[in-house]
Amino acid sequence: MTELDRSVPALVLRLDRNPFHHGTLGAVRSLGRAGVEVHAVVESPRSPVVRSRHLHRAHPRPTGPPDPEALVSALLRIADRIGRPAVLVPMDDLGALLVAEHAHRLAGRYLTAAQPAALPGNLADKAALATLCREAGIPHPETVVPGSPAEAAAAVRRIGVPLVAKWSRPWLLDPASGLRSTSLVSSPRAAARLFDRSAEAGSTLLLQRRLPDRAHADWFFHGYFAADATCLHGGTGRKELSWPPRTGLTALGRWKHNEAVAEAARRLAGHTGYHGILDLDFRRDADGTYRLLDANPRPGAQFRLFTGVDGLDVVRALHLDLTGRGVRPSPARPGRVFLAENYAALSVISGLVSPRGRSTRPVPGSRIPRGRGVETAWFAGDDPAPFAAMARAFAGRGLAKAAGRLRPDRPGAPAEAAPSPAHPDPRSESAPCTTWQ
Repeated sequence: MTELDRSVPALVLRLDRNPFHHGTLGAVRSLGRAGVEVHAVVESPRSPVVRSRHLHRAHPRPTGPPDPEALVSALLRIADRIGRPAVLVPMDDLGALLVAEHAHRLAGRYLTAAQPAALPGNLADKAALATLCREAGIPHPETVVPGSPAEAAAAVRRIGVPLVAKWSRPWLLDPASGLRSTSLVSSPRAAARLFDRSAEAGSTLLLQRRLPDRAHADWFFHGYFAADATCLHGGTGRKELSWPPRTGLTALGRWKHNEAVAEAARRLAGHTGYHGILDLDFRRDADGTYRLLDANPRPGAQFRLFTGVDGLDVVRALHLDLTGRGVRPSPARPGRVFLAENYAALSVISGLVSPRGRSTRPVPGSRIPRGRGVETAWFAGDDPAPFAAMARAFAGRGLAKAAGRLRPDRPGAPAEAAPSPAHPDPRSESAPCTTWQ
C-alpha cells in the first residue's frame, strides 16, 4: 500500500447520537495508525471514541434538529481550527448527503469525492434505490410506493402478510413521533394507518415483500470506488450474528467471497457513476437470488473487516485517492472475522432466551472466535481506553434498552433493516474529557 500523505489531516463526521458507533472508532484508528492527524465530530465529550489515543481533537456536533446551514457553518469553523484542507469522512447517511449537497461550499477547505450532489441521497433513499435497482437490473425485493391509504391496503392484499414497511428517508424521523424506520405490517388496515402518518414521518412510505429469514442468508459489501466507478478496494462478507437478532447490524461477520454480491455492487456503482465508499446489504431469497436491501453512501460500521494484507481498508483508500497518492491493490484476506463485542454478546445471550417459544438461536457455526484473524470493534492493545469507556456506558442504560428488544411481540418490531441501536445517556460516563473543543 502506498504510504498515506501525513501532511493532510482528516475529519471523521458523525451526526447521529449513537455513542456506540464502532465504525467511527474504526476510522479514527485506521487513519491515526497511518500517521494522519485525525479530528472527529461526535455527539458528546464522553463518547468512547473521544478516549482514543489516535484522535487528535474532538469537535461538537451541531445541536438541535439536522440543519444544513448549521452543519456547513460548523464544518467551516472546524476547518479554521484545523488550519489546512482535510479529507472529510462522513460516517452516517445524513452526513454523507449534506456533504454532497454542499460540497461546493466546502471546496478548498475539505477534500471530498466528486459526484452529482443528489447521488448519495438517491442511494440512501429507499424508494429511490428501488428505482435504481430496476434501472440497473439489480435484484431487489418487490416494492410498492403507495400514493394513498387505499393503495397501501391494496398492496398488502396483493403481496401478502407480513409485509415490511419502510420510511424512505429514516434520518428525517423525529424520535418523539414513535415511528420506526422499519416495521412489519400484518393487515391492510395497519398499512393504511401507517400511510396516514407520512407527513409526520417526513418522507415516503414504501411496502416491501419480506424475504425469508434463514441461516447464512444475510450478506454485505464494502468498497471504495474511484471517479470512474472502478472498485479500488473492497470485499463481500456474510453476517453470522446480528443485533437485534436476525434483523439488525452485524455483530459477527466473516470475509467470504460472493461473486453475485460483488457483481451487483459493481453494477450499481457503474450505473450511477458513484465515487466514494459504498456499504450495501443483501439477503438471499428462497430462489437463491441475492437481493439488495439497502445502500449506504459511506463506510459501514464493520468496514475494518476488509483490511488487506498491507493494512489497506476503504477509509485509507479514500484518503489515498483524494490526496492523489493512488491506491495499489492489496491482497485479500478471506476468512477474516469482524466482532462487535457488545452486540455479539447480546446476540449470543438472546440465543439462550426464547420468549414464548420463539427461537432466537444464533446461526449454526457462529461461535464467537478468538485469536489472529479477528478484528474487534472496540478492544485494541494499542488503544484500550475506548473499550473501557464503552463497557462502563454499555453496562448502564445501554443494556437496559437492549434487554427491551428481547421482549416478545413488541409493536412495530423491525424487519429487514436495523433500527438505531440502543443509546445510553452519554452523560452516564463520568470520566473527564480534555480533547472536546
